[in-house]
Amino acid sequence: MTTTTAHRNTELRLGLLSVGITAFGYVLVQLPDKSDIPADLWFFVSIFVGIYVVAHMAVRQFAPYADPSLLPLAAFLNGIGFVTISRLDPDLARTQVGWMAAGVGAFVATLVAVRRVRTLERFRYSFLLLGLLALLMPLIPGIGKTINGARLWVGIGPINFQPGEAAKVLLVIFFAAYLVDKRELLATGTRRLGRLVLPDPKYLGPLLLCWAVSILVMVQQKDLGSSLLFFAVFGAMLYAATERAAYLIAAFVLFVGGAGIAYNLFDHVRDRVSTWIDPWVVAQGKGFQVVQSWFAFGTGGASGTGFGRGNPQLIPNAPTDFVFSAIGEELGLFGTVAILAAILLFVGSGFRIALQADRPFPKLFAAGLTTIIGVQTFVIIGGVTRVIPLTGITLPFISYGGSSLVANFVILGLLLRISDENAQVRGASRGRRASPGMIA
Repeated sequence: MTTTTAHRNTELRLGLLSVGITAFGYVLVQLPDKSDIPADLWFFVSIFVGIYVVAHMAVRQFAPYADPSLLPLAAFLNGIGFVTISRLDPDLARTQVGWMAAGVGAFVATLVAVRRVRTLERFRYSFLLLGLLALLMPLIPGIGKTINGARLWVGIGPINFQPGEAAKVLLVIFFAAYLVDKRELLATGTRRLGRLVLPDPKYLGPLLLCWAVSILVMVQQKDLGSSLLFFAVFGAMLYAATERAAYLIAAFVLFVGGAGIAYNLFDHVRDRVSTWIDPWVVAQGKGFQVVQSWFAFGTGGASGTGFGRGNPQLIPNAPTDFVFSAIGEELGLFGTVAILAAILLFVGSGFRIALQADRPFPKLFAAGLTTIIGVQTFVIIGGVTRVIPLTGITLPFISYGGSSLVANFVILGLLLRISDENAQVRGASRGRRASPGMIA
């Protein structure tokens, strides 16, 4: 058995294990209300197995050398998310199954369409234009919609979606390509300011543009989470390209400065910060969600109340913003640690793929995509646990939300494509070293 076949068989076994965990969790959710196995269990199990097998066969066909751990981890997180959502709102759970199918469809399309990651590098400015357009689309009168206080949505007929989810992938493509060209100029600098060596200001244009757009997003769309996500990702990629910690510090200062200006100018930013500092003062109003989230974690304790035996539905917006709190109540500390461990394994695998890349663009691209997942996880979990002010961002692969889920599957497909290319390059290098003609 070849290494490639062994990897794909391992991926299949781990994925089916994730499907089994999902099915078992779905049964546990239904048992408190019913004395027998749910009638629709086999229907959902068949859908899960079918969706996963389609994704697995796509990897086997189009990325046979890819990392075998990423797809099963995504399936596990997605399955836990479905079980939790079905516990909170069965109607949303059925809709989520449709979005899962759409996400896997986007995943397969990504593997089919992107046969070489480096081809994306040539269209950097097209991706920049599309990314900025997608990010600012909710501000267009007539199609932009405000839901739950944030103007993140675009409605075209009966379809509502968040274009910002696509924007984060498009802008990472541009930024990775831009840094490949300018990383040496940004790392070495051409001007001195005291002991500091600074690059030419024109090369800092994209960073300043990202700062301006992130502040515009926070102010106009009332979305602190996406603003923080975009700026953190671009700051991390700039550091990865140049290895200069000064850029991280500068990015942090710029974001804090912009956030400080917004705090003094806009009521909704002040409300978020004041609720973060002391939610008990407004526990029956704007702090209700955070307080209920704490009660959920406290009720869950170490081992949780068990699926279907808690009351996470008392938390407003639990399937979206507070799904981690719902998991904490019914699976406890052990369950939340398992979720965090799975996400950390996903992020670790993503950064390993970045380190293994032999060319700058796929290296930076993989690092940027992985940073999206990592920062997004920190922002939402930090919000519900009151480490940082609460934002409305989603927990990757777990929270209810079609736009986010589809974008996460696209990120998964791109990471697997880079991993597949890395393995092929390593295999070709070993073949050249072993070739007698090359040795001669």
